[in-house]
Amino acid sequence: MARTEALVLGGGGVGGIAWITGLLTGLSETGRDVTGADLIVGTSAGSTVAAQLGSGLNLEELYARQVDPALQAAEITAEMDLEAFAAEIGAALSSAADITEMRRAVGKFALGAQTVTERERRAVIESRLPSHAWPARALRIVAVDAESGEPRVFDRASDVSLVDAVAASCAVPGVWPPVTIGDRRYVDGGVRSVANADYAADASRVLVIVPMGASEPFPSDCPLERTVDELRARGAEVAVVEPDEASRDAIGANALDPATRRPAAEAGRAQGRGQTIEWRRD
Repeated sequence: MARTEALVLGGGGVGGIAWITGLLTGLSETGRDVTGADLIVGTSAGSTVAAQLGSGLNLEELYARQVDPALQAAEITAEMDLEAFAAEIGAALSSAADITEMRRAVGKFALGAQTVTERERRAVIESRLPSHAWPARALRIVAVDAESGEPRVFDRASDVSLVDAVAASCAVPGVWPPVTIGDRRYVDGGVRSVANADYAADASRVLVIVPMGASEPFPSDCPLERTVDELRARGAEVAVVEPDEASRDAIGANALDPATRRPAAEAGRAQGRGQTIEWRRD
């Protein structure tokens, strides 16, 4: 059987988008371009980068869109009090009996939150994506149904626009509005898992890039560390790349702050140039 490669890109706000882009650029500069993978799985920030990689722009052009103010997307500044956010989410989860019910509780919290309008938020996603057409390559974008708590994987066969799929995957609960697609509303794919790497289970080599690290932001029935172990147990070679100290400092405490883009992209590029990818198979 021929080897198939998957690139799994996790969540991490606008800082995460910039950092992933910089990291991929730095890797490419040293002869390790991983963007030609057979499959890309994108969650939240990772869904944006995944869509951008299929836009026809090269990595240098995508990197420029992170560091050049004249080319940057028209983002909305989101102030985020992490302690208050954690307290509100904790209250929403306190009475949930299982993981699915927890995701429903997060979805209910998101549906009741005061945010910008869906139209305003969609305009941001449109600005982020150089192309609004699904790429020909295999791309899976993960979101969560706000009412049922069930995950939804969008691809070019889903009859859903790429902009809506990315907007749904990036709909951080309580910060951005849930996204309406058909008669359902969706929230951030990170509500299920930081990277949803299990959706790359059919690949024989999997590179997972997680801007916020491997820990899960929400209770998960498919946490990244366990998923990586399961992928390896099936015979896949798997590597996980997280931000180094300089990149963590550059992304900062509020990864949703558009001001993090340039420093995060520059730190990611520097990390990528020196990054060792440690492939492991159990």
